[in-house]
Amino acid sequence: MSPQETQRSGARPGPSVDELLDDLDAERAAVMALVRELPRASWTLPTRAEPWTVRDQIAHLAWFDGAFARAVSTPAEFEAERDAITDVADFMDRTLREVPEVGPAALASWQDAARAFDRAARACDPSARLPWYGPSMSLRSAITSRMMETWAHGTDVADALDARLAPSERLRHVADLAVRARPQGYRVRGLPVSETPVLVTLTGPSGTAWTWAPGVSGVASQTSSVRNATQTNSVVGDAEEFCLVLARRRHVDDTALEVSGDAAREWMEIGQAFAGTPGKDPVRT
Repeated sequence: MSPQETQRSGARPGPSVDELLDDLDAERAAVMALVRELPRASWTLPTRAEPWTVRDQIAHLAWFDGAFARAVSTPAEFEAERDAITDVADFMDRTLREVPEVGPAALASWQDAARAFDRAARACDPSARLPWYGPSMSLRSAITSRMMETWAHGTDVADALDARLAPSERLRHVADLAVRARPQGYRVRGLPVSETPVLVTLTGPSGTAWTWAPGVSGVASQTSSVRNATQTNSVVGDAEEFCLVLARRRHVDDTALEVSGDAAREWMEIGQAFAGTPGKDPVRT
């Protein structure tokens, strides 16, 4: 298949666990490179996720890579730890406090947690269901969610440093997760999940066209109702911009995405590729 040919969701086998972990390691390396030689003062720069600093973003990635390693290797202990949480805000503050405060030490903590996650994931049964703070998930979904988090928080760090996290073909994992997570934005707001399919056609960093023509579940469908709906509801454009919108880092109106149809517009305004509460809307530029 040439770089310009369309790859359709469901038309090719998904990546293996090892392939996903290799891509996750590459994404981590790209973010770590942003901060490895930072002067001490830059670790305290504010990021878009106020009041989090650059150090806090790295600490967040470190703590949750470690948490996933525990969920994989000692699930019963993880569940007990999770079930003991009574105050979510305090829990989130504690996750930052438990990572070393000094920037380089926070980076070292993340490196250790990343290695622990990789060891646990490579030893895990690929068919296992893993506990998490929300619903359980498959090992592949767990790895993909870490990739999305690493890329999204890495983008926050890059923005704070007036740098750029160069987009790569790894964004396909993030985009695929964002498509499959379409119901999430409705559920966390207590809204009925839209049943209207939306066609998504994205251009990846290398020029490859990525296309999803799913129903709500994210499974490709060729029924006449789906074809009719996707003729009027579609999102077309740059893969990085699509991912930024559904990671709630950019407002759709600050991108060049072509959004057609009420269902597609609604998704771009409330969608999120991550679990948990919606948080603040993206700040318009």
